[in-house]
Amino acid sequence: MTAGHLAVIDMQRVFADPASPWAAPRYADAAVGVRGLLPAFADRVTFTRFVAPAQPAGAWRAYYAQWPFALQPPDAELWHLSDEFTDRARHVIDAPTFGKWTPDLAARAAPDGRLVLAGVSTDCCVLSTALAAADAGTEVLVVADACAGVDDDSHLKALQIMELYRPLVRVTTVDDLLAEAGP
Repeated sequence: MTAGHLAVIDMQRVFADPASPWAAPRYADAAVGVRGLLPAFADRVTFTRFVAPAQPAGAWRAYYAQWPFALQPPDAELWHLSDEFTDRARHVIDAPTFGKWTPDLAARAAPDGRLVLAGVSTDCCVLSTALAAADAGTEVLVVADACAGVDDDSHLKALQIMELYRPLVRVTTVDDLLAEAGP
């Protein structure tokens, strides 16, 4: 079994649907990676969902002025986890922020202080979560082939940026992470 806690970031319909303005083109590839990781973490998995606030405040007002389609309640279909993860998500954290390093996720990662990240989008919510967790002193592993960005270039740039934070943040692959756990 792999050490740490797996946080699956925002594997939601709004990022999976090719017709969505927020579609991650390689969402399906990231989903394959996530599915490969789930058995190794058993019940040490948290899924997160990005949801719109009831009333945007501060800079979020300008953000939602640019993306008004997203101002929908948390139970709106676009915020649902994609169908393949709905039944696998025993623990879900909702947050109206890019970063998902909440007190709840911090507590779930605390037993051994290692957080493994997968999901979308690498260049936004995964990056924001990784840096906040690293700042809190948590070892962060980002599984490159279980993540997807807004496009391939942004995905790669985000991974390169996170690599600059070694040893606090380390980029790995599904195969390398699972091999590290051993038989």
